[in-house]
Amino acid sequence: MDAPLPEASLYTVKAVTILDNDGERLVAKYFDDTYPTNKEQREFEKNLFSKTHRANAEIIMLDGLTCVYRSNVDLFFYVVGSSQENELILVSVLNCLYDAVSQILRKNIEKRALFDHLDAVYLAIDEIIDGGIILESDSNAVVQRVALRGDDVPISEQTVAQSISNKLQVLQSARDQLKWSLLK
Repeated sequence: MDAPLPEASLYTVKAVTILDNDGERLVAKYFDDTYPTNKEQREFEKNLFSKTHRANAEIIMLDGLTCVYRSNVDLFFYVVGSSQENELILVSVLNCLYDAVSQILRKNIEKRALFDHLDAVYLAIDEIIDGGIILESDSNAVVQRVALRGDDVPISEQTVAQSISNKLQVLQSARDQLKWSLLK
């Protein structure tokens, strides 16, 4: 008799992480309780990196999870799903993430550039996956949504960083105007 098929679920992605060439976490987002503590997450990432940093493949089964990955210069991109998850779906998420980050960083996919645009990278991950559910697999659509300027976004939809940045610009402008009025 055949084994029963696992129940279909929209929750396909368990984690997304980007590690540097030393295996240190740069970006990580976990969508379930497979690794509930930060210590367990870092241990998993260390194990994952040790198994993949010299490998020349795109997929690995680790701790009962399907992990697809891609590397470039000094960054390693990982998308993790359950052992029953379709690898092609995970690879499409990985490619979307990689291509979106590549466009955000203007094809300069390096650790330093990633840190300079970390907020946009996290926004891109949020646009691609929400709570483990894949929302988008077109990197161009993701980049367009992430590229919205703070001026174009209503205040109620702005992130804290955008709001603070806008307020700092206003304060700087006010300070400059006051300085010029006192110098006259």
